[in-house]
Amino acid sequence: MTARRLCLIEPEETMTSETPLKIAIATNDRETLDAHFGSARTFAVYEVTPTASRMVEVLAFDDATDQDGQHDPVDDRITPKVDALAGCALLFVLAIGGPAAAKVVRAGIHPIKRKAPEPIADLIAQTQAMLAGTPPPFLRKALGRRPSDFDADAGGIDYAGEGAQ
Repeated sequence: MTARRLCLIEPEETMTSETPLKIAIATNDRETLDAHFGSARTFAVYEVTPTASRMVEVLAFDDATDQDGQHDPVDDRITPKVDALAGCALLFVLAIGGPAAAKVVRAGIHPIKRKAPEPIADLIAQTQAMLAGTPPPFLRKALGRRPSDFDADAGGIDYAGEGAQ
């Protein structure tokens, strides 16, 4: 199984001078986070900064696993997805199995499970708010920044879906 890539080409001036964070979202309709990792046929890939975002790529797969959690050990459908997501720092999914999550983490991607479908626009806004505030340690590492690079009293976003307290 290989990924079909639809890459969007825009002039570089459309993003700010900040280095964007690359995120992937498991989606079936390209508007909503609405898929489990294994069963997702499409991943929307965005570049996000605190003040801007843009879709840069859509990854499409012909084969996906069923959402019942059963995977065919002979037909590895996970590795090609992980390989296609190379360069992403975050991966938003509704669910992801243990072996798939381990492969994603080994690839340097932080998986974020959400409990219910959400509009992609909301995920981008939450990511931007987190980038503008004090990102959690895993994200600071992905951004190559130290804790002192951020305002200590800025609010953060808890990626379990609730605001920081």
